[in-house]
Amino acid sequence: MAADSLPGQMRSAASTLLASLDGPQRELAARSFTDDARRWLEYRPAPRPGACIADMGGPARKAAHRLLATGLSEHAYAQAMAIVALEEVLDRGEGWLLGRHSGDYWVAVFGDPAGHEPWSWRFEGHHLSVTMTVSGDEISPAPVFLGANPACVSYAGRVVSRPLAPEEDVARALLDALGPAGRAIAVVSDQAPADIRTGTRPRAQEHIEPPGIAAARLGPTPRAVLGQLVALYLGRLADGLAAREAARVTAGELHFAWEGPTTPGQRHYYLVQGDDLLIEYDNTSSDGNHAHTVLRRPRSDFGGDVLAAHYRRAHHAAPTDTAPTAR
Repeated sequence: MAADSLPGQMRSAASTLLASLDGPQRELAARSFTDDARRWLEYRPAPRPGACIADMGGPARKAAHRLLATGLSEHAYAQAMAIVALEEVLDRGEGWLLGRHSGDYWVAVFGDPAGHEPWSWRFEGHHLSVTMTVSGDEISPAPVFLGANPACVSYAGRVVSRPLAPEEDVARALLDALGPAGRAIAVVSDQAPADIRTGTRPRAQEHIEPPGIAAARLGPTPRAVLGQLVALYLGRLADGLAAREAARVTAGELHFAWEGPTTPGQRHYYLVQGDDLLIEYDNTSSDGNHAHTVLRRPRSDFGGDVLAAHYRRAHHAAPTDTAPTAR
């Protein structure tokens, strides 16, 4: 594997991170690949497995961010950093009562990035969770969760901060392009759910009902906008990963569904689902100013696809994945 390949970059960044941590921090960050915590998605504000960014020295913090950046495109990394900074804004808005902190993010490496067996890494905290699983020269890039609270900060009618603006705006452009007949199929409920439907479950539901409108029923313009919406989420990934995922998802049928009012500023939710693809978005709490978005692969989250291929090649059974026992 070339050192400048994306798997090579991840291996180098993870190895550099582990080498930059002191003994206790390294023990927290370096975990077995069979650790139950490997299959973990938690976007609520609470401690989680791994080494905390706030407790690291400067070189280790920089190494952790460089590892995160290997998996994300430039614009998605910028979104992630805006989300991290919003912890301080949210803390101020709550009167500093909960002590939220932009350092309250954790990084963990599962397995040995310098070895020959599969390994993975995760960077996670409030409203940010990125997991990448590496097996040889293959990377499985899911789940990727980005949220924002507040989703929008404005002054004098002008937006100051809105890190997940494209995720809402492109979906609304799709609603417009559908026209009345298409919206009648796509809008499956006048009330949005309380949160994304998959929540923090390590196994995502593969088919969510009702599915909404199928891409096959769309005219050229709404079909193109749906493609833009999918590309937006896949575009969170580093370039090579995004291109591979785009080629994979075009092979199956896509469905789009919206729940809640279509008027901006009200609580709303949408999903896009296809073959081993699930995109969820909600803006349903804090009076419609608190957004969650996630890119998942229900059959392949946490490396399910690359691990199955690895174990087939190795001619031995895969270890049993178990869900985290605590949250």
